[in-house]
Amino acid sequence: MEDCGECDTFLPLQQSAVYAAAVASLGARVRWLDLGCGQALAVERGRRRMVLRGPVWALGTDDITRKQALRKVARWPGLTLVTPEEAIRGRGLIPLVTPMHHAVWALGPDLRAGMARNWRNHLSKAERAGLDVVPGTGATLGQLIAAEALQRARRRYKALPERFTRALPDDCLRLWEWRQGGRLQAAMAFIRHGTSASYHLAWGSDFARAAGVHALMLTRAAEALATEGVRWLDLGTIDSEQAPGLAAFKLGTGAALRALGPTLLVLP
Repeated sequence: MEDCGECDTFLPLQQSAVYAAAVASLGARVRWLDLGCGQALAVERGRRRMVLRGPVWALGTDDITRKQALRKVARWPGLTLVTPEEAIRGRGLIPLVTPMHHAVWALGPDLRAGMARNWRNHLSKAERAGLDVVPGTGATLGQLIAAEALQRARRRYKALPERFTRALPDDCLRLWEWRQGGRLQAAMAFIRHGTSASYHLAWGSDFARAAGVHALMLTRAAEALATEGVRWLDLGTIDSEQAPGLAAFKLGTGAALRALGPTLLVLP
């Protein structure tokens, strides 16, 4: 089976063919499970099966059917962990990790209409300054990976490893950069998966942050993705306690806050 790459609903990266190809190249077993009422990409390592941000349910699937389908996913000789897009409760579904929240931006013809006033003002200021934000290249990716790794170590947050990024199919990455004096000052990487896309990596120097480049770069990237036919951009997790500034930045675009379900230990 393949993911619904051109489906009419938001598709999480972790339930896409792009993700399946990357994790398979890193040695995991991947299985597309036909549940009758939807499908799930399961990633298996040893005796652990994980369904991240899935299954992707058929339209109109009721809660009872979803619970039954999840129990079927666990019918194999190993441990099954599932993190569904929506909360599901019931017998045999044991919550282990509290739910996360993501910001998902619906891309339309007028992105500015939903932006917070301050966010829109920062964008307009960067545009008036004539900042030259342009699509990146393969060289951009290498520099971005290195700079973001240092940033991650300094700020102590987690992200997918470099080898995952390198394992992604070549045609799914969308890169953007801003240079001054020939030196990279800011960059972003996005992963396109069908009519959805995900914000993957970002880095900016102190100079870039002072200039307000990130609002402009994110807007240009969103506009370009929309032109390609992408309808939803997942901006990643929202943590208003640990990273309030980043949360405000993501939600300032007009993105909707999406509450995921808890990570579940699923019993057969």
